[in-house]
Amino acid sequence: MSLERTINKVLDGERLTFDEGLTLYQEAELTTLGMLGDAVRRRFHDDGVVTYIIDRNVNPTNVCITDCTFCAFYRRPGDSEAYVLPREVIYKKIDELRDAGGVQVLLQGGHHHELKTAWFAELFRDLKEHYPWLWIHGMSPPEIVHLSHIDKQPVKWVIQELMDAGLDSIPGGGAEILVDRVRDVIARKKATTDEWLDVMRDACELGLRTTATMMFGHVETLPERIEHLERLRQLQDECGVFTAFIPWTFQPDHTPMADEWLQTNKKATSHEYLRMLAFSRIYLDNFENVQSSWVTQGVKVCQVGVGIGANDFGSAMLEENVVSSAGCDNMTSIDQIERHIVDAGFTPRRRNMLYELLEPVPA
Repeated sequence: MSLERTINKVLDGERLTFDEGLTLYQEAELTTLGMLGDAVRRRFHDDGVVTYIIDRNVNPTNVCITDCTFCAFYRRPGDSEAYVLPREVIYKKIDELRDAGGVQVLLQGGHHHELKTAWFAELFRDLKEHYPWLWIHGMSPPEIVHLSHIDKQPVKWVIQELMDAGLDSIPGGGAEILVDRVRDVIARKKATTDEWLDVMRDACELGLRTTATMMFGHVETLPERIEHLERLRQLQDECGVFTAFIPWTFQPDHTPMADEWLQTNKKATSHEYLRMLAFSRIYLDNFENVQSSWVTQGVKVCQVGVGIGANDFGSAMLEENVVSSAGCDNMTSIDQIERHIVDAGFTPRRRNMLYELLEPVPA
């Protein structure tokens, strides 16, 4: 199929095949992808609203035994910088979130060799007791698979135990690229592609909503990126579990693979990020929400993203430790987020994880 026919197919609201998607990404200019991404976005969101959330990343532990070569955050057991956060520290972080008008905690961390499901369930119960209003968006699929291994229990049992303790939704972290060839290179001890997807399938069966992510720009090929999107699209067709898709670029600095990788590779550019963002909106035709990320690309690039397919500006994060460990220290504020949304021609609105609009808490 020619590029022109593929473009017309998108404009007519028809689904692209894998090969058509590959042709579109390889041959279309960024301006074309952006126009198409915006057209698809308008089918879902024609009200001129761009959303954001106020939440906080809390990493209960940085101890991890998976040795992912792309990660600068984790520490092996016994390392001098390894930690497990005391409850008092976590409470202080949630107090600060509340004072900033936040509604949600993104709670995920390392694959600790000793902390089992019961430890996290107790943490969730404590948080719900102290902060009944708090939405716990926690435990990525690889963490849940890890708990199922050390507890010797099915994944669905782990999810149910955490739900009973207060888990409200599951973040899409740990997806990286959902192709096992890639995972064998950068995360060979972590959950496989099918295991990641099965966690989300089980979560859906238990009544939870989740998000989906993609970290690209490392060892994957373009067809493997599209395979990642295809697997997400298929699961969304099956059960509609995902509220949103969030892509971001690999940050190599300080990671175990940095020295060797940087000899022959360069960080993904803002141009490549925007192409992938727009393409994701086009290909994931059953995802209502696509988030533009300022964490790895900065707020200006994020602003461009809402003009080419994204309808969400992400989080006004009060804390971020994983990407910043790799030397990416972009930060922003609620005022900056709202100003950049307005300057892009949209109306900013706060939301929750389910993309329900919220009114700001009066000062």
